[in-house]
Amino acid sequence: YFVSSFPQYDVEYVTKLLAIFEHEGLISRIAKGVYVKARKTRFGVLYPSAFELVSEIAKRDKAVIIPTGATAANRLGFSTQVPMNTSFLTTGSGRKLSLGNRTVTLKHGAPRNFAFRGKLMQELVQALRSIGENNITKEDEELLKDNTMDYLAISYYATKIVDSTKDDMTPFAGQQNPYLEPTPWEWRA
Repeated sequence: YFVSSFPQYDVEYVTKLLAIFEHEGLISRIAKGVYVKARKTRFGVLYPSAFELVSEIAKRDKAVIIPTGATAANRLGFSTQVPMNTSFLTTGSGRKLSLGNRTVTLKHGAPRNFAFRGKLMQELVQALRSIGENNITKEDEELLKDNTMDYLAISYYATKIVDSTKDDMTPFAGQQNPYLEPTPWEWRA
């Protein structure tokens, strides 16, 4: 939750209410103005994933985020290591967040890091930078080779995405492209 998540109420009122909820243990404050509702399990406190949290902050700030380093490598399957300290590049302001004993770092990135078309390419570049040119294994090369597109068609007027393993690849089958914002007429072009 953010103070701005409740625009229908006065900012001071929301701030005080969130502070009371934190004091009562209903929510946890992870940074100034950023609160989460963590689930308590028999194994301990379960926070939302770092990616979910950072995505919500980016949406609120109208910023772009890219996982970097071991975070990107893990998300794309290049590493089974789950980093305790996750890091992201952002077009917004940098900050550190604490999720229990984990740290989430947002670093303001140079524009060249965001110059790639599509989210996957940005993340792939960051993962490969983290691995290093001399450390790419045969398994990594196989992972890249086995996950390429078989067919790509581009239509400015009817943008849809399909999964070649699930869809029958017929015209106009598939799903709306989630990577494009809809126009006022609900076209994703």
